[in-house]
Amino acid sequence: MGQLSFIQALKIKAFTLFKVPLIGTCSPKIIDISSKRVEIKIPHKRKTKNHVNSIYFGALAIGADMSIGLLATHHIDLSGQRITLLFKDFKINFLKRAMGDAHFICEEGQSIHDLVQKSIQTKERQNKTIKGYAVCPLISDDKVCEFELTLSLKVKKN
Repeated sequence: MGQLSFIQALKIKAFTLFKVPLIGTCSPKIIDISSKRVEIKIPHKRKTKNHVNSIYFGALAIGADMSIGLLATHHIDLSGQRITLLFKDFKINFLKRAMGDAHFICEEGQSIHDLVQKSIQTKERQNKTIKGYAVCPLISDDKVCEFELTLSLKVKKN
């Protein structure tokens, strides 16, 4: 299981506080991070629940965004390059209600690494669809949703 350094955790906290404060309302927690995968937890609590007591789809979208975005940011940081990260599209398939803490998992670290390298080599915008899924492990190992986001990367000009 990968651990975040204090500096990495601080950078993530600052990003969510100053750049995308909506993420902070879901109180995400990084469970695991490595070059291959990331796992983020969005707790099942008052701020993340809907009227039927499951996790609201907006909070599920934040978990999906954050899992792929964090893995991409990890690879961008490892590259030492200044690379802009955007998402071009978002598709999510809800399979069951998330009735407990949701864990968002992306295991496409190698694909993201390759995309970062291609972006550096070509100096042009590169796009790739990245997949992930979420489970509520305290309830079941069944997937509650599957998601795909098209990751778009471009090296910043100096």
